[in-house]
Amino acid sequence: MKEDFLKVTDWMDVVLACRVSPKQKGDIVQMIKERFPKKMTLAVGDGANDVAMILKAHVGVGIAGREGMQAARSSDYAIGKFKFLRPLLFLHGREAYRRISFLVCYNFYKNVLYVIVQYYFGFWSVFSGQTLYEPWVYQLYNVCFTGAALFYWGLFDF
Repeated sequence: MKEDFLKVTDWMDVVLACRVSPKQKGDIVQMIKERFPKKMTLAVGDGANDVAMILKAHVGVGIAGREGMQAARSSDYAIGKFKFLRPLLFLHGREAYRRISFLVCYNFYKNVLYVIVQYYFGFWSVFSGQTLYEPWVYQLYNVCFTGAALFYWGLFDF
């Protein structure tokens, strides 16, 4: 049966399990993680029977509700109702990805600008070892273009 399950999941992006024990839920997540090591797993649960599944997944979402707080306490993200799941995945997840990708591009751009000027100065000074900037300017550059920019993005969140 395990082999049939794995053959089906070769072309699937979602695995749903119904009427299984808490241990089986965790085993399914572990099996998917072993079969597809490059894929991320997400587990969503609302009770104590989902704790094993949430703990074994890469990302666990617990829903606090009538069945208790065990799933919410053991998860990476806790929400109050099932209706908050869609905004969590499709709005906040996409926005986090967008922000991180923008930040990575910004840091590459900042470092390229920083190094390319010094590289061209090396040609002008015949690579004598003379510094282009004073030592305090190097630190000021990192504070202004790394720290201040992150602070600005954190405040205005564009």
